Amino acid sequence: MRFLLDTNILSEPLRPRPNQAIVRMLQQNEGEIATATVVFHELLFGCYRLPIGSNKRLIIETYLQSEIKQKIPLLPYDIAAAEWFAVERARLTAIGKTPAYADGQIAAIAQANNLVLVTNNVTDYTDFQDIKIENWFIIQPEI
Repeated sequence: MRFLLDTNILSEPLRPRPNQAIVRMLQQNEGEIATATVVFHELLFGCYRLPIGSNKRLIIETYLQSEIKQKIPLLPYDIAAAEWFAVERARLTAIGKTPAYADGQIAAIAQANNLVLVTNNVTDYTDFQDIKIENWFIIQPEI
């Protein structure tokens, strides 16, 4: 595995007009991607807020079960991630910054597993040290 995908990357294929760069990168890196259980929770939470039986909810539920849960490794927030995030959270709090807890967990899972965090919300993660980040939304097409 090389990449840990954030919520906004995994939800992109569900958009009415998905960003083709994201779709292409998901296909090209199919065997090298994972996500965090925290991200899976965020996706499920968004889905479960929709009306039961709605077409949109059914589409999302099918996608989450067949494309995410069955095909992409879901990495847990484990002891190594908890220790790293505790150190980072203490450091950031000491300098007056309060990271979003879920973002910190996602960053910690990426760091603990030595993965590149792929997100469109780069600014949510820039204060964390020793984390690699890519934004597939701004990747230039090959000529």
